Amino acid sequence: MTLPHTGRALADAAPVPYWLDRPERPDPLPPLTGAQTADLLVIGGGYGGLWAALEAKRAEPDRDVLLVDAGTCGWAASGRNGGFCAASLTHGLANGVDRFPGEIGELERLGRANLDAIADTVAEFDIDCDFERTGELAVAVEPYQLDGLAAAAELARRYDHRVRLLDTDEVRAEVNSPTYLGGLVDADRVAMVDPAKLAWGLRRACLDLGVRVHEHTRVTGLRADGPALHAATVGGLDNAPGSVRARRVVLATNAFPPLLRRLRAYVVPVYDHVLMTEPLSPAQRDAIGWRNRQGLADTGNQFHYYRITRDGRILFGGYDAVYHYGNRVAPKLEQRPATFTALANHFFTTFPQLADVRFSHRWGGVIDTCTRFCPFYGTAFGGRLAYAAGYTGLGVGATRFSARVLLDLLAGGDTPLTRLDLVRRKPLPFPPEPVRAVGINLTRRSMARADAREGRRDLWLRTLDRLGLGFDS
Repeated sequence: MTLPHTGRALADAAPVPYWLDRPERPDPLPPLTGAQTADLLVIGGGYGGLWAALEAKRAEPDRDVLLVDAGTCGWAASGRNGGFCAASLTHGLANGVDRFPGEIGELERLGRANLDAIADTVAEFDIDCDFERTGELAVAVEPYQLDGLAAAAELARRYDHRVRLLDTDEVRAEVNSPTYLGGLVDADRVAMVDPAKLAWGLRRACLDLGVRVHEHTRVTGLRADGPALHAATVGGLDNAPGSVRARRVVLATNAFPPLLRRLRAYVVPVYDHVLMTEPLSPAQRDAIGWRNRQGLADTGNQFHYYRITRDGRILFGGYDAVYHYGNRVAPKLEQRPATFTALANHFFTTFPQLADVRFSHRWGGVIDTCTRFCPFYGTAFGGRLAYAAGYTGLGVGATRFSARVLLDLLAGGDTPLTRLDLVRRKPLPFPPEPVRAVGINLTRRSMARADAREGRRDLWLRTLDRLGLGFDS
């Protein structure tokens, strides 16, 4: 049922990402022209590519690093997400324990060190991205979810996480919603960031260190060229041809159609949608509390994530994860009125005291997911190219770790990172179409049924669990 004020609240929402719709957005850099050479070519100017370029240049200042992006740095997932920068490298501890039981302790240590290193880099390069180590609050909105929070707390304590269970009164004292029945605070393993400002800050840091960056430059093909790789490009409004000959290549295009055919079986692009409110008034802020500014997520299969911005807005996203047949990716898929209406209804159910709030922005973006929900790695062209993909929405933090992995893989050495099972193993592939679309949509329906049936998973979901396959909202 659509609430009576939902349509009014959405009426003036701009159909663009809030984070990118601000005067701080830097001017685009010129597209690549002519024939260029480089020691390292980075394809993709999101977090993954920016971290790879930055870390490569910091390790070897004399290395000639060139980065290209089909749009502008941070225009895709890196500038559209919720800004949850998590320590987890495995899309949560439980997923990591299930999939990497022999090394999850080491992965947790590496993840915490990675988050610390992101904080250090933000400080070192004076990146103004509202980095706040607020932690995260998971909330139960149905009675059956309380047992899940208790189990998550027990598991977290085994790995030395600083967590605390909250009862109904305690969780509503943190954030006041009549839907909350309990909560679990993870105090320091999640930071909140302004995602676009983080991407823009990394871009500036790369430029300051001497990385050559060309925007509006799309790579159309890769081929071996003696001991190097040759990348054909088109750039600018006139699609002027260009090329780069590079000794090594980092491929960081994530959800977009891959330049390597082998990746098509492993990555599925799904669309996530988000609302942003106008700034809350002091009275509205008092009505909900939320003074500790932590990130929030409920614990259904189809979950919502939400957070407070520096200027007092609420970002509210998630729930639907929409797959389009044939791994389709297109700008018009970023707008989905039915999903925005559902999100607005869920927002006002969560915070009925904010019934007079309006939304300023509505947008969508594509997420790269794989069957194990966390990134996977590999090389091609005899080790001259390295790639990472499959972040499933937790790439804000994990992309820096992946950059370190990819540089180790390109160096060809046997390192502690390249020896990880996480790095050596691939996820199970998705089936081809039309089975892929049928399976994903059947899974979405089963997840919705599970949420409506006190979390009880049907035969389809239990079968996927046994096979190590899945689809995450």
